[in-house]
Amino acid sequence: MIDSRLTSASRAEALERLAASNSEGQELDILVIGGGVTGAGIALDAATRGLTTGVVEAQDWASGTSSKSSKLIHGGLRYLQMFDFKLVHEALVERGLLLSQIAPHLVKPVPFLYPLHNRVFGRAYVETGISLYDGLASLSTGTKVRGQRRRILPWHTYMGHHRMMERFPGLDPKAAAGAIQYWDATVDDARFVADLVRTAQAYGAFPASRTQVSGLIKDGDRVVGARLVDLETGTKLEVRARTVINSTGVWTDTTEKLTGTDGSLKVLASKGVHIVVPRERIDGRVGLILQTESSVLFIIPWSRYWIIGTTDTPWTEDVTHPVATARDIDYVLEQANAVLARPLTRDDIIGHYAGLRPLLQPGTTGDGVSAKISREHTVASPAPGMVSIAGGKFTTYRVMAKDAVDFALGERAVRLPR
Repeated sequence: MIDSRLTSASRAEALERLAASNSEGQELDILVIGGGVTGAGIALDAATRGLTTGVVEAQDWASGTSSKSSKLIHGGLRYLQMFDFKLVHEALVERGLLLSQIAPHLVKPVPFLYPLHNRVFGRAYVETGISLYDGLASLSTGTKVRGQRRRILPWHTYMGHHRMMERFPGLDPKAAAGAIQYWDATVDDARFVADLVRTAQAYGAFPASRTQVSGLIKDGDRVVGARLVDLETGTKLEVRARTVINSTGVWTDTTEKLTGTDGSLKVLASKGVHIVVPRERIDGRVGLILQTESSVLFIIPWSRYWIIGTTDTPWTEDVTHPVATARDIDYVLEQANAVLARPLTRDDIIGHYAGLRPLLQPGTTGDGVSAKISREHTVASPAPGMVSIAGGKFTTYRVMAKDAVDFALGERAVRLPR
């Protein structure tokens, strides 16, 4: 395998190879636009199938949505309320693979408490949902030992008030009568994406960050490559590829319009805001998940800090620079303080960040409430020679990558399995 280090020299070599694709016999099989988790996953998928692959990112790897997540690898417990069992099952399969095989060095198990307001009816409702969540995980993940499937994460448990307070002393004693403890996982999201890019390069891919697509090259109606600008030097170059895969998240519509068509996917940018507070500010040994009127709020242990979020609201401004407003921060504080014994103030916040989820819009926009739009992904072709993928979530990046490459290969996917 090739040296996997991402250096200025490896970037220069990648750009040189991309430019050489204009020579006869040097055309790339796949050019991936977008260096988030999905684009990096596509590059790795394609490279491991033996396809000549380039991947470009206008800024740094994971600089957009993929570094501004909730840092969670999870099945999406709240999607059970929407009866989206397929999405939850798919994500739980991927969660198990990430924990056990793909990235156990970056994906770590974390217990969460789901506070209960009623010991009888509240417990029955919540425990039914979490039992289904754990059941789906048992069916889809784990390894077999002596014919029996061994769980990767523990089964959920009920905790009375006393034990709940032992696990999370910082909880307001009046906030819950008890809790269900269940397990999910956290991830170092930006490092994970960088590792995907490095691994793709080790398998022969040509990654170039700070390289922006300025236009597409067409032969008649077919997309046959892209025009690039090296943002470090201003150098312009052209790249030829049999298929261009658009994996630009909230920029999907903008990239598709470069084909000169109306595009195939409509994406809504939904803003998610998180605040960061010191670990010592909240006394707790586990995470919390709180049901809110519009979504859910997580209080997540993260190294020396707590990450608290998120929001889920449409964003119609510049997608390059989403910002957390005073209203966003007040909302997160209000929701967290509803259950904390020592309320947080703005003085406790040592950082905050805002990211944009690329949500597929339905046929009609309806009332535009982004929290109601599915996280499932879709692959489509806005023009011959170009494939677009949008939607999905960080946890299911590998499935998205496979679907995108399979779509690009068409019948050849049978001969080139992942």
